[in-house]
Amino acid sequence: MDQTSRLLSAMAETSEEAVEATIRPQSLNEYVGQDSLKENLRIYIKAALQRNESLDHVLLYGPPGLGKTTLAFILANEMHSKIRVTSGPSIGKPGDLASILSVLEPGDVLFIDEIHRLPKVVEEVLYPAMEDFELDIMIGSENGGGRSVRLDLPPFTLVGATTRAGDLSAPLRDRFGIISKLEYYDHEQLSSIIRRTSNVLNVPIDADAVGEIAKRSRGTPRIANRLLRRIRDFAQVLNDGVISKEIADTSLNRLHVDSLGLDEVDIRYLRGIIERFRGGPVGLEALANSISEETTTLEDVYEPYLIQIGFVNRTSRGRVVTEKAYEHLKIPHSGTLF
Repeated sequence: MDQTSRLLSAMAETSEEAVEATIRPQSLNEYVGQDSLKENLRIYIKAALQRNESLDHVLLYGPPGLGKTTLAFILANEMHSKIRVTSGPSIGKPGDLASILSVLEPGDVLFIDEIHRLPKVVEEVLYPAMEDFELDIMIGSENGGGRSVRLDLPPFTLVGATTRAGDLSAPLRDRFGIISKLEYYDHEQLSSIIRRTSNVLNVPIDADAVGEIAKRSRGTPRIANRLLRRIRDFAQVLNDGVISKEIADTSLNRLHVDSLGLDEVDIRYLRGIIERFRGGPVGLEALANSISEETTTLEDVYEPYLIQIGFVNRTSRGRVVTEKAYEHLKIPHSGTLF
């Protein structure tokens, strides 16, 4: 990639980030969905503020795109605190974590995305920081002449987010006082999010178009907003900026998003099991190799929704495509699927 291409790519990413920041809700009142979690958080936040304490540490888990990052920003805003953002893969050694913790101010929220990817040696530094607001660091020589120094940290709230809660170690998971799973959104909730985003972006949209986008958004707000932004481009060029049902349908078809929100990778996943492995069972690694996709991408991004809508079952022997998937793809089959 040449310098011009890199610059254009960086500009595009910055533009997308700016749009995300614009449409991101700032309070629990603006946040759509996850009603049970929201009501509990209101109680926890109000109680912490009344006691003049930091909110207890929060672990949010669930499929990508359901609003974990947004909730972290909202928690900081509701607690009248600053938020510092990092991710598990970017904290490679204890010193990286120490440099982050050492600059926290009282009441700050520290958001660690992909927290399941923290190295074990970093986790061990995090334990006393979470429990006792203390940081153990080594100073001096690395050849045996160093000594451990314990530093006091201001009270803070750690918000961890993960798509793979099962990969968290038990000691780390047990140090979170609030642990919540985010669920997929229903049609009405997604429709509300799409209407809100269209208002923020000042994009006229028909009610039928809202329903069509919601239907194809895989129960995921991030996907709904991404599709809306792309459909906005088609509407701007083809329909004077108005998103009608026809424009939405045409745009989504051109984006290769089918009536249930399945895209080209979903279809290759399902057809890969059906055509290469006779419907399953098949191991995830073998399937990933056969369709040239990363196993983690399939497991974290695509499988949760396919399982949610009943197209795939995980068994002790591997992945199996269900009757519903055959019917959706209009592929005949015979015999037992399992």
